[in-house]
Amino acid sequence: MIRGIHHVAVHVHDMERMIRFYKDAFGFEVVGEPFSWEKDDFVDRIVAVKGSASKGAMLRAGSCYMELFQYSAPKPNNTKGLDPFDKGYTHFCVDVTDIGFEFERLKGLGMTFPEPEPINVGHVITIYGRDPEGNLIEIQETIDSKCDFPLDCLTPISKKAK
Repeated sequence: MIRGIHHVAVHVHDMERMIRFYKDAFGFEVVGEPFSWEKDDFVDRIVAVKGSASKGAMLRAGSCYMELFQYSAPKPNNTKGLDPFDKGYTHFCVDVTDIGFEFERLKGLGMTFPEPEPINVGHVITIYGRDPEGNLIEIQETIDSKCDFPLDCLTPISKKAK
């Protein structure tokens, strides 16, 4: 039986900087001891990467966990954050209560956004942005309290654009 998603993992280039960012931006705290490995066949089997070397930390905010990795081997295939249309996990979303305030606060902490303000979709106000290393994060404020995410609350975006 699936109980729910436990954590999201993000590869970062500067572990200490990104721990500070996620702590200041979203209230994450490091749980447990930071960890590392190198030349460890057992861990290589777990992460399915031969010859891997990394340090990492598990962070928690409420019931949400985020695991940060900073690999030193092998070198990454991609050194920038993914775009929404790239293959793979491209972003996570944080639901907030005052998106205007959070938008400005997060900009002050180093997030960048492609739009001058969040966009009202109808059931949510939302915007995608990038953390200081370019990883994609969506910020949303749910407008309709009956619509945490039921599909019947969704209006096709194409109708909103008209």
